[in-house]
Amino acid sequence: MKILFIINDAPYGSEKAYNALRIANQLGKEHPETEVRIFLMADAISSALPNQNTPNGYYNIERILKLSINKGANVKLCGSCADARGIRNLPLIEGAEIGTLAELTAWVVDSDKVLTF
Repeated sequence: MKILFIINDAPYGSEKAYNALRIANQLGKEHPETEVRIFLMADAISSALPNQNTPNGYYNIERILKLSINKGANVKLCGSCADARGIRNLPLIEGAEIGTLAELTAWVVDSDKVLTF
């Protein structure tokens, strides 16, 4: 099975990205045969920036996203969203890459389930 997570919200300020990644990681743990795909759009693209510093006791989206990648998730960021926010040329965490709307569309058509956050 192929499951696509489309995340739109910023990594902090709401818990949508956090909850999406928690589910993705649980899938990787309990169903390792499932292909997990994560497409970051709008303000969610900053989830893939390195060196995030959160206070103790708070979730760190960078660490949670790295865990997803380590469990085999494919992670892409919306290229036009990165351009609009001026971060296209900034380094990303290892395993994340800039994607396109065409790639997202292909993932949507090819996925068995699509979850949006």
